[in-house]
Amino acid sequence: MIFRQMFDHDSCTYTYLIAQRESGEAILVDPVLSQVPKYLQLLEELELGLIIAIDTHIHADHVTGLGSLRDETLCAVVMGEHTKADCVNYKVREGEQLKAGDISMDVVYTPGHTDDSYSFLVGNRVLTGDTLLIRGTGRTDFQNGNPASQYDSLFNKLLTLPESTLVYPAHDYNGMTVSTIGEEKRHNPRLQVGSEQEYVELMNGLELEDPKLMDIAIPSNLACGLAPDIKD
Repeated sequence: MIFRQMFDHDSCTYTYLIAQRESGEAILVDPVLSQVPKYLQLLEELELGLIIAIDTHIHADHVTGLGSLRDETLCAVVMGEHTKADCVNYKVREGEQLKAGDISMDVVYTPGHTDDSYSFLVGNRVLTGDTLLIRGTGRTDFQNGNPASQYDSLFNKLLTLPESTLVYPAHDYNGMTVSTIGEEKRHNPRLQVGSEQEYVELMNGLELEDPKLMDIAIPSNLACGLAPDIKD
């Protein structure tokens, strides 16, 4: 299996390439519009064909590359069934699998950061979007976010995975690239709570500024990044 982690410095977004070398089929998760030329170059260099592009949720801090990648490669655009984006080709639900060759990605519904947040399990790796970050968790104060739902997604889904499972989030602001479920259980300060109510109070007490691009990114991403006024 080919597994690559790519980084957009402006939004601190991680994009993931998962592919099977034998079949040449590839999946991209959480692509950024400005980075699409780099993704296409890497696909060409590795002799891969992109078959699926995924967003874990509607992002508020960057414009997605989903639509541009579909235009360039004819790949399918995929998001979870709760998304409000009407531009996707296929909406997946929890329990389904996505495939690239014989590589399987299990779909897990993990709302809380937003109501359309999904995670994807690939072998011993889990792509957690903004639900579980390295030593943090995604904010829950817009896009129908809900701290109680996030608590359930964390404690009753993601944190029940084996402790050796590698955690790959959609963002990191401190230079961390990967963690494990066990590390996050022990060292993530937002997970050191004794109850759902304590977690809800912690998240509701955060005073965070809105993402700088939120007013542009959200409407653009509802159109898979292809809004007329958006240029890469």
